[in-house]
Amino acid sequence: MYPACIIAAERYNMTNKKKETKEPLITGTSPPGAAGLFAERERRLKDLEQLTLLSDVFMSVVLSDRNACQHVIRILMDDPGIELVSVRTQYVISKVISHGARLDVLAEDKKGVICHLEIEGADVADHARRTRFYGSVTDGEFLRKGRDYNELPERYIFYISRKDIWKDGYTVYEEEKRFRQTGKKHNDGSHLIYVNAEIDDGSRIAKLMKYFKTADPFDDSEGELSKRVRFLKTEEGGIEIMCEIMERIREEGRESGMKESHKKTAWNLEKMGMHLDTIAKVVEEDVSVVRQWLKPAK
Repeated sequence: MYPACIIAAERYNMTNKKKETKEPLITGTSPPGAAGLFAERERRLKDLEQLTLLSDVFMSVVLSDRNACQHVIRILMDDPGIELVSVRTQYVISKVISHGARLDVLAEDKKGVICHLEIEGADVADHARRTRFYGSVTDGEFLRKGRDYNELPERYIFYISRKDIWKDGYTVYEEEKRFRQTGKKHNDGSHLIYVNAEIDDGSRIAKLMKYFKTADPFDDSEGELSKRVRFLKTEEGGIEIMCEIMERIREEGRESGMKESHKKTAWNLEKMGMHLDTIAKVVEEDVSVVRQWLKPAK
């Protein structure tokens, strides 16, 4: 038998010989820093796996595909015959003086009906007034100067939330306008529908919301929507698109952290007695936004 020290030495030599034959292959094919790049890519892929359609950015990327968007709107509208002619995502409406908006998904069908899909904002305190504002800026965008009001298109807003924000146990809440005295419907061509992913009432929309919560690329139950999700999460071309988007999401996360910091600064400055206009200048934000921040502190 060999002494233990000789056996150990032989094992050491054999291990080193294996390293000597393998290391040149690794270092010869991977440039300096490649390990870090591979690790970064793996991290991004793991982040990608976690994305759901309840992320406004990911939903916008998924539904930029007309067929995927058409699939979702047909279910939300309960109309399998809808044909979309255009889809715009992360659509920015800028205003010189008043507050602008960025709409998650804005689609138009061949009849001229406008469908706006919006994911609930995590920091929104007043959902009703948010949807009111989005409706007004959308209408303004589609009614040009010199046009008659009857040229305003029929417009639907689907406000999609993670939780049942109205807490009455329904998957869908549809707003309906009526005259108080007569009870007759008041139809101005605008429609507002709240949809949540918390309540499962067994409906087709609830089934769609289940898929929104997972965005499982191996779940083929949602037709064109499933195809689009699978492409973005598992296929090379889609993964490349999403890696760029993930960087954008992280940047927005950093901006969100900065926003929270600005909120705290605004609260502290208000406690010191500083005027609202001055606070807005310090945090470099619109006065109306700062006023909204300060409401809970009063």
